Amino acid sequence: MALRPNKLLILFFAVLSLLSSQSAVAADTDGLTAITNSSNTLFILIGAVMILAMHSGFAFLEVGSVRRKNQVNALNKIIAEWGFSTLIYFFIGYPISRGINFLVPISDMSANNGLDYVRFFLFLGFAACIPAIISGGVAERSKFWTNSIAGGIFVGLVYPFIEGATWGEFSTTLGGTEGWLATTFGAPFHDFAGSVVVHATGGWLALPAVILLGPRIRVAETDTIEVSSIPFLALGSWILIVGWFGFNVMSAGAINNISGLVAINSLLAMVGGTIAALIVSKNDAGFVHNGALAGLVAVCAGSDLYHPVGALVVGAVAGLIFVFMFQVESSKLKWDDVLGVWPLHGLCGIWGGIAAGIFGMEALGGAGGVSFMSQIIVSLGVIAVSLVASFGVYGLLKKTVGIRLHAQQERIGSDISIHAIASSPEEMF
Repeated sequence: MALRPNKLLILFFAVLSLLSSQSAVAADTDGLTAITNSSNTLFILIGAVMILAMHSGFAFLEVGSVRRKNQVNALNKIIAEWGFSTLIYFFIGYPISRGINFLVPISDMSANNGLDYVRFFLFLGFAACIPAIISGGVAERSKFWTNSIAGGIFVGLVYPFIEGATWGEFSTTLGGTEGWLATTFGAPFHDFAGSVVVHATGGWLALPAVILLGPRIRVAETDTIEVSSIPFLALGSWILIVGWFGFNVMSAGAINNISGLVAINSLLAMVGGTIAALIVSKNDAGFVHNGALAGLVAVCAGSDLYHPVGALVVGAVAGLIFVFMFQVESSKLKWDDVLGVWPLHGLCGIWGGIAAGIFGMEALGGAGGVSFMSQIIVSLGVIAVSLVASFGVYGLLKKTVGIRLHAQQERIGSDISIHAIASSPEEMF
């Protein structure tokens, strides 16, 4: 039967409408993808910038903790180490840990609004924490360039090996749901934001440097060195505290994975560390401000798993660990760890990794999906790798080019002996 002209017209418009609707759906899908990619790029960029700002916190925490004759050195070390870390991680470390090489045409990497580039920026912030942490332990008597060489080796080789084995390119065995740890102990290693991977690594890499350097001259002679500026120390702590919410929350990696639970757990752990340190130290300002950081170090690993009350407990225990172990380190072991980076990052980082296997369990209000044994095994492995690497690197440097300033340079201060300028030049005349 022949179709009438009006029916042909209706059929034509029906087909046209169908094709238009399919084109609209495709356009909507493309538009949604573009919005998602641009949102993720902005989300990760904000986190990366917040972590970059944290490095000013490292700087001022050290400036306030050292004597005035070493303040310029503290400031220069942190920004120079960021520069060295960027270059080394860009060309060596990131390709090892993540399997991504940036020496390709930008058309290969700038897709999705340059998402791959800002991801590097974010992970660089984690990697650059390693020399920044070490800097606080070796302050006031380490050579600038030899310590920079050690930091470069750690950022280019040691940290990428640990990062790659837990988070990155070859993490299947330890961090994969089908890997050896998961199939043997029921769950893979879990470290959401780096208690073990970043902080414990930095703290345990710092310890051999502290031991091999030995105590500062005045510490050896009088057993006391006062901090130069509590306000600067407190400023550094506050900058780190604020930036830590980028460190933890943006570890989600994508805006659709963002979690308010991570934020509230970070807040309560920080408060727990602060209050615990305040009580046991009898309101010592240095311990109080570092206690907050101890809580944040410890909560990183399980911040996406804990019930907020669990996070409070984890942070409080970390505050206690820092106060007691800093005193043991200084008074009993006689290790001159200027900022207490071994107890703060090394021990509290390991506590955070272990705590994730305890307070992350459903029986204690957590989200589950963790294994205490997996947490223990990887945490101990990170300690072993870090100690061997650091004793090897610093031991070799000590025997060859030396790692410590000459006694006269140390007495004058690293500001004048290394940088030829004091923190307050007008007071020199």
